[in-house]
This record gives sequence, C-alpha cells and structure tokens, in this order.
Amino acid sequence: MRSDEYDRLYLSPPHLGRHELNYLHKAIEDNWVAPVGPNIDGFERDICQYTGAQHCVALNSGTAAIHLGLQLLGVGPGDEVLVPSFTFVATANPVRYLGAEPVFIDSETDTWNICPGLLREALTERSRRGRLPKAIVLVHLYGMPARLPELLAIAAEFGVPVLEDAAEALGSTFQKQPLGTFGAVGIFSFNGNKIITTSGGGALVTNKSEWAQQARWLATQARDAAPHYQHSAVGYNYRLSNLLAGIGRGQMGLIEDRVKRRREIYAQYCELLKPLPAVQVGPAELPNARANRWLTTILLRPEHTNLSPEEVRQHLETHNIEARPLWKPLHLQPLFAGCATYGGSVCEDLFNRGLCLPSGSAMTDAHVRRVISALKEILPAG
Repeated sequence: MRSDEYDRLYLSPPHLGRHELNYLHKAIEDNWVAPVGPNIDGFERDICQYTGAQHCVALNSGTAAIHLGLQLLGVGPGDEVLVPSFTFVATANPVRYLGAEPVFIDSETDTWNICPGLLREALTERSRRGRLPKAIVLVHLYGMPARLPELLAIAAEFGVPVLEDAAEALGSTFQKQPLGTFGAVGIFSFNGNKIITTSGGGALVTNKSEWAQQARWLATQARDAAPHYQHSAVGYNYRLSNLLAGIGRGQMGLIEDRVKRRREIYAQYCELLKPLPAVQVGPAELPNARANRWLTTILLRPEHTNLSPEEVRQHLETHNIEARPLWKPLHLQPLFAGCATYGGSVCEDLFNRGLCLPSGSAMTDAHVRRVISALKEILPAG
C-alpha cells in the first residue's frame, strides 16, 4: 500500500469547534488583539470554574507555567528539584532555567508515573545529608492520574512542596477532583496536540492569591507600579494573547466531549487489539481515577514478537499513520548526563517497548479500525 492512498492520520491534531470563532471575531471587532483583554480574564475564569482552582494565570506555554511555578516555590541556584525521569523534557528544563539541578526518579509499573517508594528513598537520603530538595514535580503522564495519596503524603512528611504538572491531564480526575489542583501549584498545557488547544499556551493554577498576583507580575516583565517603565526584578514575556485566549474559551466548552471521545477511542483499541497477544494496551486506571486518555499507548511483549516499536512505527508510516515512541527517559538524555537518578529500569523498559497510537478526538471508528488493520499486518495473531 502506498503512503498516499489515505489522508494522513495524525497522532493528536487540534480539534476545533465553531464557538472559537465567536470569541475571535469579538476580539477583532473590539480591537482587543493586544496581549491583554477580556478573553484572557474569561479563559482564566473558565479554567477556575472547571477545575475548582481559586486562581488561574493564562500563559503562553505550559513550560512557562512550570518556570513561574518553581520560582513561586522558591527554587533558585544550587537547589535540587525531584522530577520523574519518564516525561517530556519541558518538565525539567525550567529547573535548569533557575540554576537548580533535577534529580530523576523512576516510574512505577501501574500508572507509569513517579514511584512512591523511590521518591521516599530520595527524600530520606537527602534528608540525612541535611539538604532536602526545594520542590517535587509530579507528572500525570499521558493524562493518567499518579498515585496521589501516597505521593502527597510522602511530600508532606518531608515538608517539600509539590508542583503538579498536569500538562497532559486536563479533564482527568482522582476521587472526582480535577488533576492540577492537588499540589501547591498546578500547570496545564494548551499546545496544539493537547486535549484542548489555544494553538500554543498554558496556565498556572493555585489557591494562593498572592502567588497568582506574583505570577502575573513576573509574566508581564515584572513591571513595577509607576507611570514610567520601572523594573526591580527580572521578568518574562509569558502572558497568553487575547486572541489565543479566545480560542481557549471556545475549547473549554468542549472539554468533556473531548475527554469522552478519547476514552471511547482507548476502549476501542483495548477491544480490537485483544487478538494480538504481542500488544498490551496500557496503563489501566487506579481505583477512583479517571484518565482523560490524551494518548492511547501500547507496549510490545517480547515473548510474542521480536519487532521493535520503531519497526512498528515505520510500518504504520507506510499506511500514512503517525505514531510516536514513548518519552525517552530524561536520565538518558545527553542534556542531563551526570544528574542523580533513583532507579531507571522501569521507564527504560517502557521506552524500549512502547508506542503512542493516534488518539485525536476527531478520529472516527473507521480511523481506529484502519490503525488496527495496519497493526494486524505486522504483528502475530493469537
């Protein structure tokens, strides 16, 4: 089959409705195209209403939100921050922005998120040295809720604050509480491939009004209160534009529909891949957890196939289907060579056996069957 016989099936493309245009047209009619405006205020209110967070600061990326969140937690030069190794590099890069060093923690096998046992080990060892980390970054990978009760209890025991990286997890919940609202600071991403998008964007949420005020100040070049431009601290150009916030407002009205469809796609993959023993769809949800299923992921079982994820990915490419390897662990990245790491074998195994499948909420049932048909061509049936 030639790769051009079907339209390209992307991993997780933007999925827009019609309401976004209403907010964009209004902004243009009112000449609110500058970085601030009513769409930003409205988008922040929408996020607060949906998540239950008391305060939200709309920013131009999830990375910017992590950067400001770590700064609010007091991270600075020479500090350490505990970070899961199995995540996108944007989780750890802001640690370096602030002159601090990441310490990487391996995953646990059920959720693929940070391992509570290794987190305790890292905190215990650093406590004995008399130098606790300044913060813990807790990631909900691919929208899967982490082991929140255990992780938060360990963090509280050692008195280390948690920044909750829910970049991939808007719409996911634990015990019906939205992810992103369990830590001292939470962050979301609205990049083009996320469950909802503003083209590019992010948000920081917190229940502390003074932190939200500080984040807004830092995100707008830290301009002091004066009629002229006066600055007493380093600031950043991190605010979301009013136009993009308008897209976000339209998207927020669709969030539950988008979560519902992605969960349906995951369930279809689970059912249709049953005849292929070489494939494990995962991970499963913990009790009382709801994953938004941002991306459906699979692991190859070496006892049933000698194929690598890259060989499967290349085969899907011949059908014009985009797939992607799981995140390469950060402790294996040249950028972070020499960083302290606790464990590593679990996330290394996941990377070596895993693949992300097309999961966009605009996918039809026929699209899912197309992916399954391509996989059946290359993987052995039971």
